[in-house]
Order: sequence, then structure tokens, then C-alpha cells
Amino acid sequence: MSELDLYDYDLPRELIAQNPTECRTNARMLVIERESGRIRHQHVDDLHRWFMPGDCLVLNDTRVIPARLYGMRTETGGRWEGLFLETDETDRLWHLMGTTRGKLREGETVTLLNVEGRDDFRLEMTKKMGDGTWVATPLVEGELENASALTLLERVGRIPLPPYIRDGQMMEEDRDRYQTIYAERPGAIAAPTAGLHFTDELLERIAQRDVTIARVTLHVGQGTFKPIETGALDEHVMHSEWGELTPDTAEQLNACRAAGGRIFAIGTTSVRVLETAGAHAINDDAPIPPFQGDTDLFIRPPYKFRAVDCLMTNFHLPRTTLLVLISAFAGREKVLEAYQEAIENEYRFYSYGDSMLIV
Repeated sequence: MSELDLYDYDLPRELIAQNPTECRTNARMLVIERESGRIRHQHVDDLHRWFMPGDCLVLNDTRVIPARLYGMRTETGGRWEGLFLETDETDRLWHLMGTTRGKLREGETVTLLNVEGRDDFRLEMTKKMGDGTWVATPLVEGELENASALTLLERVGRIPLPPYIRDGQMMEEDRDRYQTIYAERPGAIAAPTAGLHFTDELLERIAQRDVTIARVTLHVGQGTFKPIETGALDEHVMHSEWGELTPDTAEQLNACRAAGGRIFAIGTTSVRVLETAGAHAINDDAPIPPFQGDTDLFIRPPYKFRAVDCLMTNFHLPRTTLLVLISAFAGREKVLEAYQEAIENEYRFYSYGDSMLIV
């Protein structure tokens, strides 16, 4: 048995949520109390009861962009499907993944289809990279000549649902429901899914308990849900994502800690930003500093958490860095016990599924 085999479990396919709950806070919430080892069954609507005065709630304010692309090879008419990843610093060159029958050539163009299925504009496949991704140039003119990548994506892009939700096929309601209510900074190609459970009313109930609410940013990338392919965890090459913890947020967090409060991270993406910043502190007892830049932090046992005291997260795929992360936080055996209990109680799994709170 490899080290990775320790982070595996069997999930009945019917427990993979295909749609969100009608009300965001109606999702169930399995609670792990780390000190006692007790497992409770509640609902997200109960979350505010777990906060104490002086705690700090940390949200990831990234916004999912319409990154899923459909089109056809301009010369042959063959179908093409792609995923926008990022632009360069000029906002003129796109970095993307793409699939089609046959082999694309450098210099070939793809005609993108808008959401009504009509031709919109073309992408020139400028350069194929060593990892199989492409650098592409949008061929636009007239009023779109100076349009930003985000403006162009709004014309042709769809919400990039993961493949386990309806084979990635978007419905119109996904434009709203696969987005947190506090999403502000465009750049993610996957949602920080723990945050999908929040409503304005829930945030207000939490704030009324004398809890501060802070925001960080992590633009979730394509590697977030990628399975680990090496048997040993320390051989895995972690994906890099851009994040930011501002000086104002650092001040909020340090004031919380100084007053004896706890830092509640909403989602593993918030954890990665917080712990990346914490790793830059002078020592374990020093204040959490601001952070901005790329992080490839891979949190795995044994890991000493410096900036996170409690974690709310969704249920994660087996053999992934996300499952390893929460195992580092709550203990692998306890996490797998909780997952088995969730399966037996028919919790809904993954992005549109139920949640877990670890306190």
C-alpha cells in the first residue's frame, strides 16, 4: 500500500450532488469536534451557533469567470472545447487548455461560439506549451479591439462546472449558484465551494455574535481538484495559485488572535492563503504578515497550522490534495470516519453538496 492509498474511499455515484439545494443554508453540516472526537449532524443554518465573541470569519472573495469555451476549428469545422486559464500581463494573450479530434497546429484558428451557439470571434492558437496547454491570441476588431479578456469571456464563456456535475454542462441557474454571494475579484476557474452555503442573513447572524468578517483572495485554478498521481505525497508537484492577504486583513487577524479569538477559515482556499502568509511570519508566535503572490503550499501531515483554528469545508474527492489538507487539520482516521458516516447518512458530496465543520 502506498502513502496515497491511505487517502482513498468509495463513494456511491448517486451521492454526488448534481444541483445545489434550493436555499443555500439548507445544506447539511457534519461537525467534527477535534478535542472530544465527537461527530454531530447539523445544518449550515446552525453555523452561527459555533462562533464566540471575538472570533474572526475569513472568506475567499474570488469570483468565478465564465472560462468554459466551445467552438470549432475554423478550417475544418471540427468541434473544439477549451478552458481559459489566465492572461498575460498585457491582457492580450490567453493561456488555455483545449481538446479536439485530430491535432491542432500552431497558427490555426478556432471560431468561438457565443451562449446562443452562434459564431462570435476567433482565437489564433499561437504556441503550444510543453504541458499541453496553449497560448492563444483573440482576433477581434472594431468595438472589441481593446476589450479585456473578461469582457470577451462574458460574450462566449460558460461557467466551468467540474465534470462530475452534469458532465460539466452548465444550466442558466449555475451563473448565480456556482458563485458565492460575496464574490468580488474575478479570476477563479472553480468556485471556493464552502462559501456557496452563505447568505446575507447567515453572515448577519454571525456578525451579531461580535464576530469580525475578513476577506482574502485565492483565484482557484485547474489544479485544485487534480488527483495526486504519485504514491508518496512528498513527490507530488503542487499547483500554484495567486492569492492575497492585505495589510488590513492581517491587522484584523492579529487583533483577533491578540484578544484570544479564533480564526474560522471558510474553505481550503482560504486556508492556503492564511497558512502561506503565516509561513512568512518571523516565528510561530509572531503576527501574521500580509501576503500577495503565487502560492504552491501543499499542506499535508504532519503540518503545524499557524493561522487557522477552525475550518468549514465541503466534502472532497479521494486521493486529492484537498482531502490530504483536511486530514492534516483533523486527523486522517477521524476524517475518513466522518466521511464514512456521511455516506451512511446519505450526505450530498462535492461542489454542490453538503458541508463539514471542523472545530
